Formats: sequence, structure tokens, C-alpha cells
Amino acid sequence: MLSAPPRLRVKRPAAKSLPPCHRRPATCVYDKDMRWLLILLAVAPSTTFAQGKAPQQKIAPAPAKWPIESLAVTGNHIYSRDQILAVAALKIGQVAGKPEFDAARDRLAACGAFETVGYRFEPGKGRGYNATFEVTEVQQAYPLRFEDLHVSERDLIAHLRSRDPLFQSDKLAATQPVLERYASWVREFLVSKGEPDEKIQGMLMPDGPEWVILFRPARDLPAVAQVTFEGNRIVPQNVLREAVAGAAIGAPYTEDSFRAILNASVRPVYEARGRVRVSFTKLRTEEVSDVKGIHVFVTVDEGDSYEIGKITIEDPCPMDKSALLADADLKTKDVANADHINAGLEKMRLSLRRAGYMDAHVSMRRKVDDDKRLVDVFVEVDAGAQFLMGKLTLVGLDLNGEAEMKRIWTLQPGKPFDPEYPDLFLKRVKEEGFFDHLGKTKADTHLNEKAHTADVTLTFSGEDPSARPERRGRGRGGM
Repeated sequence: MLSAPPRLRVKRPAAKSLPPCHRRPATCVYDKDMRWLLILLAVAPSTTFAQGKAPQQKIAPAPAKWPIESLAVTGNHIYSRDQILAVAALKIGQVAGKPEFDAARDRLAACGAFETVGYRFEPGKGRGYNATFEVTEVQQAYPLRFEDLHVSERDLIAHLRSRDPLFQSDKLAATQPVLERYASWVREFLVSKGEPDEKIQGMLMPDGPEWVILFRPARDLPAVAQVTFEGNRIVPQNVLREAVAGAAIGAPYTEDSFRAILNASVRPVYEARGRVRVSFTKLRTEEVSDVKGIHVFVTVDEGDSYEIGKITIEDPCPMDKSALLADADLKTKDVANADHINAGLEKMRLSLRRAGYMDAHVSMRRKVDDDKRLVDVFVEVDAGAQFLMGKLTLVGLDLNGEAEMKRIWTLQPGKPFDPEYPDLFLKRVKEEGFFDHLGKTKADTHLNEKAHTADVTLTFSGEDPSARPERRGRGRGGM
């Protein structure tokens, strides 16, 4: 006799209507009419079961594709979700399966902007699924530059943006697939503008202290063999040649690249003398007969000397502004010497550090008044968090020595931490002769980034007795 819990029947969802990620074990529901099922089973003919075979039913195969309910991207920092999905070429609502996602992954991997690409699925709220692309971006990405192309750079950038969803003029991945693809697009644009059809090359090049990706015609260029300056009166010829020699001599010559060298190496020489409007008005070249290369002649307009006008420290600033200006040693009517101004900014930064602002950053912007020949300086302070003195630990001293060190240590817990103080303290301890035969000393600082405190450990050690000379007494001073 069959038995079953009262009012209980088994119900299974139709497998053919759901993707595999939605299939669940059979679920149990109560049914007050379960008794009718038991009665039907008891009175049903038994001939089918007597034959030992169950009735055959044709089950439709589970579908291999389902609708995409959502698309997400993880691991991206340089490119946006929309940029990455534009390359993947999948859309919400699209019916897709493994072949479509494999193809999307391959498109992302082939573009050259990612080190790794993967994807995963999760059940959605409806009959589809949520998909996520997991990427690792190429971190070697640099600004884009063009040279010797003779077309509108603005129009060229618009063309590249239309061809590549990942286009960013300030961050282009420095990989071979990217360089080759962009070189072909640049060439395509030049031909459309009536320029000669010649090969374009993309290369990673230094641009002052930074690096850029440069696209230019792939033709052989003459090398710079000699440089002569014309029109200079304030700065001697030998000083200018020495400034430019390291970057220019032997470098392939184009006017754009040579002007970049002049701005990076010669302009600072003039700005240190207050000549903020120096310009290089003309470049001309001649072949050199005794060596393979060219002689570059640079016409210089040195301009007038400018002075410092107003010096303004902008808000917010955590310290007294007049004190910071005094530390910087920058004064109105001084020559607008760029080196001197930068040195003043560094002095401000050190003053902020001595006040506990360990991660302080100081920068400036300037406003040039050509009528009055003045340069107004606006100082911007990003002080960050202020660190306070935490715990002082002494190593290598007896109880009496520790008590004496703590007595003369003046940087108390809770006070702004001066990172220079520990080393200065140890230097004075040695100079004042507080200990006989004092050997090596060391100060270690540990910063607690969460609590914004600085713990200091001072380590003392004695001299090697066999290495020290005989002395008849010692001096002792006060701190």
C-alpha cells in the first residue's frame, strides 16, 4: 500500500524553459487534494507497469543561449564600462551563449589594451542571466603626440576617436597591436586629406621627464650634428649649447621634435633669469660637410626680464600664511626666477612637514602681466592629514639612561610630529656628551596611517672598547 505525507505533492519546473543556471531541485508544496492522486494511483490499470517500461516522452533539449539581463565590468581603471562593452559588442537583451561571449572576449584581448580578459555568469531575475567581464588593463599607457604630419591635429584626434571606442589622448596603451592599429588609422586619415601615402610609425619617446607615444612618417631623418644660437645677448653661446647638447646632438631632426628639445632644455635657462616670454622664432638647417648630419641655427627672442608681482597662498592652508612666505624667502619685485620660485615652494613643503603634514604637496600657477612685466604667483597647498607624536621607545639604555633621555626629549605625545626632530636629537646627544663611549645611534619612525600618529624608536649602542683611544675624562653639557 502506498503511503505519503498528507496533502503533499511534488512539482518540478520545466527544464526546457530555463537555462541550466536556473534549474533547481524538485520543490515540495502542500495540496489538500493529494488524496485524489492516491486514489487514482490505487485504481489505475497496472498493465503498463507490468510490462516493466515507463511511457516514453520526448524532452526538448535545453537551449544553449539566453537573454542577457545585465553586463558589468570589473578590474577597469583607465577605461570606462561603456568603452569596454563597446569593444565587446554585446548588448543587454541580446540572446547569447558561449560562442558570442568567447568572441567578445577575443575582441577585447586582441585590441592590445588588456593583459587578461575573462567573463562569468550569474542567474538573473528573469529567464536570462547577468554577465561580467573581468579585465586587467595594460598599465603602460602614455599621452599621444604627432609630428611632421601637416594636418589638423584636432581633426586627426576626432578621426581616431571615431575608430576606437577606447581612445584617450592622454592614455594610450604602449603595446604593439595598439601602435600598429593607430599607425594605420593615421595613415588612412592623411591619405583622405590628400597627403602622400607613406608608412607611419608609432614609438615610445621621452618628452622631458615624461614619456609619450609619437606618431610620425617612417622615413629616415637627418641627425643633429651642431647647434648655433643667433640673437642671444643675455645668455652666452656656450651656456646655451651646453644646455641643449645632451638632448639634441645625434637626435633625428624634425622641427617639432627640436622645438620640444628647446622648450625642455633651453627655456628653463632663460626663465631662471626672469625671461618668461623667451621664444625661438626661427629654425634653419644646413648640411655639415665633415660629418653626416645637419647644423641647426636657432634664432632667439630673449624678451624682457619680469619680476615677481603678488604672491598669494590660496585657501585652504593649515598653517600661518605669513610664516610660510617667510620660510619660502619669496619677495615681490624679485626677478621672476623660476628656479628660485620652485626652491621657495620646496621650503614651504618642508615647513608643512615639520608641522606634522607628512604628505604635504605644494604647487603653483602663475599669471603673467605683460604690460607691467610682472608674474603673479598663486600657491596651492594640499596638506593632507596632520600626524601627531605617538609612542617613544628607547633601546639599549639602562633605567637611568632611559629616564635621562625621556627628560630631555621635548616632542611630547599628541604634539605635531616633526620628522627631522629624532635625528637632530641624537646628533645633539652625541655632541653634548651625555654618555661615555656612545657608539652608533639610530632613529626609526613608524607612521600609523589610520590613527595619524608617529611612533619613534631610538636605538643606542656602545663603542667597541678595543677600538677607542684612552681618554682622561669627558665633557658634559645640557640640552
